[in-house]
Amino acid sequence: MSSRFPVRLHIVVAALWHSLLTLGRRHRPRDVRRVLVTHHPQMLGDTLLLTPLLAKLRACYPAAEILLTASPVTAPLYQKQPYGVKAVAYDPRDHRSLRALFQLRGFDLAIVPGDNRYSWLARALGARWVAGFAGDRPASKNWLMDQLTPYPDTPATWGDMASGLIDGSPPAPYKPEDWPAPDCRPFTLPTQPYCVLHVGASTVLKLWSPEKWRTLAGFLTKCGLQIVWSGGPGEQRVVDKIDPDKNHLSLAGQLDLAQLWHLLAHAKLLVCPDTGAAHLGRIVGIPTVTLFGPGSPVLCGAGEFWRNSPYRAVTVDNFPCRDQRVFFRRTIGWVRRCGRGQRECVAVGACMDGIQVAEVRRAIEELGIRE
Repeated sequence: MSSRFPVRLHIVVAALWHSLLTLGRRHRPRDVRRVLVTHHPQMLGDTLLLTPLLAKLRACYPAAEILLTASPVTAPLYQKQPYGVKAVAYDPRDHRSLRALFQLRGFDLAIVPGDNRYSWLARALGARWVAGFAGDRPASKNWLMDQLTPYPDTPATWGDMASGLIDGSPPAPYKPEDWPAPDCRPFTLPTQPYCVLHVGASTVLKLWSPEKWRTLAGFLTKCGLQIVWSGGPGEQRVVDKIDPDKNHLSLAGQLDLAQLWHLLAHAKLLVCPDTGAAHLGRIVGIPTVTLFGPGSPVLCGAGEFWRNSPYRAVTVDNFPCRDQRVFFRRTIGWVRRCGRGQRECVAVGACMDGIQVAEVRRAIEELGIRE
């Protein structure tokens, strides 16, 4: 039996029961005192990209209690409650985390910005009104939704689109002081000016070639910066392919997210593929260069909310097989991305290999770092 089955069964039963109790009595709330934002909790980047939504919720409901479900790994980043938002650790495989959520049930408004299956969780937690995007599949995901908003017809980042689920003006542009740094366990920071090259990614299809990382490291060393390799759990092997002689410091797999925050906060630059670390770089406010291969710099870039951030996206425009128009199972005409796995990929690594060191170097120089 799947470890998720008992959790899912509990959610379905509670959601159906609450739906029956409120049948014919649900309406858009006027007095919003408690808000829930719930989505797929396991992806760091997807969670951080919801920051524009959190900012707008706080602006629209200044006195409301706002809760966000996040993975146990990501939740510590919200320790100081940015925008007054409390992150609640939730693991869909852990019945104990669901019980903890049920202790908090009773919400005037729930926002489900991505996968609408989380509307069932929202209803199970007693949400009076559940809002999200239209068009999710299968249709059963939408049965408990009260408000379905179509995706916009014009290109936008996902965070900016998510903030559009709430009526009103767009949120004010992000400032690093909006998000106080979390506390972290002590670790040793480099003593000289340094940059972080976060070389890991959620899929091997987002990895840049070792040769190009080495060339970039050589350029940044000439800029007077110490190189610090970074990666997630199990990604030291990626660093070993890039720097087999261990010429530079590696912290890959050694830091939790709160520690990574502080590593970035003291760095002069972050360069990484399109992965969670890139979005954390924007949150921290460090100059960040993101390499987009299969992903979309439109969907996952700075957008309006992060327009004042020191950020550059590097990609190969109109790459031939970055041709999928599906995002969270919705077909959107302007979207160009690739969600294929290794078996389906028609040219493994080609979109990342197309990114040249010279282009990354130019982006870095635009952020003020030069030889």
